[in-house]
Amino acid sequence: MLKQDFSTTGLNQKWTADMTYIQTKRNGWCYLSTIMDLHSRRIIGYSFSKKMDTDLVLKTLESAVKNRTITGDLIIHTDLGSQYTSDDYNQRLTELHIRHSYSRKGCPYDNAPMESFHASLKKECVYPVPVFENYETVAAVLFEYVHAFYNRKRIHSSLGYQTPLQVEIATLTSQMAA
Repeated sequence: MLKQDFSTTGLNQKWTADMTYIQTKRNGWCYLSTIMDLHSRRIIGYSFSKKMDTDLVLKTLESAVKNRTITGDLIIHTDLGSQYTSDDYNQRLTELHIRHSYSRKGCPYDNAPMESFHASLKKECVYPVPVFENYETVAAVLFEYVHAFYNRKRIHSSLGYQTPLQVEIATLTSQMAA
């Protein structure tokens, strides 16, 4: 259990995951699943779907692990949603040697960094559009927001007014120099 301790000393120590809803005119509600590395606040994996099921969070997990080095010390923190408590999800975490930490029931503060990301995404990307036309439009906008803006250009006070990518580069550079 993280117990709201979001501190880290390096990458791939603590990840956090969650889902949020985005409405469209043609496809109704669609679902964004995201994983963030708490050290850099970088979104390292995400998946977008018309269904909020276990497959969605498994795709997000695979997206995150394909470009990361997993150590035995990695913890992923989620809420108690059925997708995250499913046997399939927890079996995959066991296979990857990732420990699972859960928020307390009804306590979004236990996953504050991810809740903050979703709030920023909605304020900066979703709410300015009255309602997106369809799933494909939202998917394109989310790709642009995560990859071109949030990870590369959006500064964070918690990161000393750096971007997630700047923190990752600095961390990797210092690890290589050591």
